[in-house]
Amino acid sequence: MAHSQNYSTSVDARLAVLIDADNASVNHLDALLSEIATLGISSVRRAYGDWTRPQLNSWKNVLLSYSIQPIQQFSYTTGKNATDASLIIDAMDLLYTERFDGFCLVSSDSDFTRLAQRIREQGLLVYGFGRSTTPKPFVQACDRFTYLEFFEENQTPSTVDFYDSADMLFSTKGNQMKPVDVAITLVKLAISSMADDQGWANIAPVKNYLLKVEPDFDARLFNFNKFSDFLRAYPRYFEVQERYPNDNQHKVIFVRNLPTDEPPNQP
Repeated sequence: MAHSQNYSTSVDARLAVLIDADNASVNHLDALLSEIATLGISSVRRAYGDWTRPQLNSWKNVLLSYSIQPIQQFSYTTGKNATDASLIIDAMDLLYTERFDGFCLVSSDSDFTRLAQRIREQGLLVYGFGRSTTPKPFVQACDRFTYLEFFEENQTPSTVDFYDSADMLFSTKGNQMKPVDVAITLVKLAISSMADDQGWANIAPVKNYLLKVEPDFDARLFNFNKFSDFLRAYPRYFEVQERYPNDNQHKVIFVRNLPTDEPPNQP
């Protein structure tokens, strides 16, 4: 799903962070907010839930220290998620203030799919955070989606969800591709789309293109800390070049596809 805005982040971007406490773990909170800090300033931090429930006691102990405003929503009817409705209403109110550059939605619930779509329709960026079991429609509705398993020590989310959706673009019957093969093919397509006449592309717009096609694409899925590390791990397919344009101080990384008739596989 294409989006008009660039995915490059600014430390000055004003973000509204809305947490569905019923579908998020307090254990991720410190790492989650650190990740959000790389995207911009979390001007609003709210966590939604029925705080009378003992299941949320662990949240109550950290809300003040992280300057998160708890929003009480009683569960009036069994089977109805009042928390979702409250979060959605608040999100729309915040959206219409026109004070924000983006929203961070923390939940693994597909009920927020339409909300993410609506925020994007308004021209704002949506960053989603949830477990690897998050339904794909919500993942795809975000500009970028980060799995919470990344924030757990010695844990990496499964590539299955990424593989199941992206593989549909490239696999043929009886010729299933491995998750890393799908990723390589997707990256090659992104480079081709962003390349200049000599085939070189700045990796920043390449990453932006990837996130437009697969919002949950993340080098950490394949045990690489950075996208450039992923590229360097496959010299059979990608040539990486560091450049220092203009002031000769700020490094810019470029990449191009290498011609090969071999199907993608492990290096």
